[in-house]
Amino acid sequence: MNDILNQNKSSWDAIADSFFGVTALPTYGCLCPTEDELHLFPQLQDKKVLDIGCGSGHSLKWCGDHNATELWGLDISERQLENAQNFLVELGYVPKLFCSPMEQNPGLPQDYFDVVYSIYAIGWTVDLQKTFSLISSYLKKDGVFIFTWDHPFLHCIEAKDGQLVFSGSYFEGEPFTFKKNIGKPANRNNSNHEKENGFPLTLYNRRLSDYINALASAGFAVERVVEETDKITFERDAEFSSEYYAPCKAKHFPLSIIVKARKITK
Repeated sequence: MNDILNQNKSSWDAIADSFFGVTALPTYGCLCPTEDELHLFPQLQDKKVLDIGCGSGHSLKWCGDHNATELWGLDISERQLENAQNFLVELGYVPKLFCSPMEQNPGLPQDYFDVVYSIYAIGWTVDLQKTFSLISSYLKKDGVFIFTWDHPFLHCIEAKDGQLVFSGSYFEGEPFTFKKNIGKPANRNNSNHEKENGFPLTLYNRRLSDYINALASAGFAVERVVEETDKITFERDAEFSSEYYAPCKAKHFPLSIIVKARKITK
């Protein structure tokens, strides 16, 4: 577990600048509806928010622009947090940022936050139950938790020879490693060049039930699950492509999943 975290931390420090401002609120994920359409967040006036996997701080900026009073963030990458600190301070915000794996509490207060969210970061956890339990501990009772990630079907579907083929196992839960090059979108279907020269990152594939059951065990009630492709993608022509997040795939199944839950235990 620690080996995976150390590897991912090192790689994210190396590629952080390539992800500056990528996939941040109001965007939830890949070719899916935005917060402007879904309205999953409560009114943030006078609210305290915590961003798990805050990256370059652009989602925290969105929360600040919507009048959240306290902006807290956690990320495993020191370089990401340097970028976030500089970005937010230049805009006049005073964030409280912590460099830590999400599987540990680096000193965050308990029963404190009105909203905790994670935009395309929760899937990096090596211990989903522990992470959800910690997030629950940070939230006030009735607090909201929203997270997004790849749809669990995405890793099972391969674009090949003009067809979408169900080639992977939905039940495969072992960690796997892929490599990411600076300046390119994340793509688990690495080219030979990326396999030889990219920075290694390790993930676990998880089923939808893994997320829902872990939320329940952490004291959450799921209020909404969004499995949708945005209207623009449906309206546009999409050439066949083997890219991992290809629009031709999104016309047939959602690439991202969005989950909203509420803490119901004290």
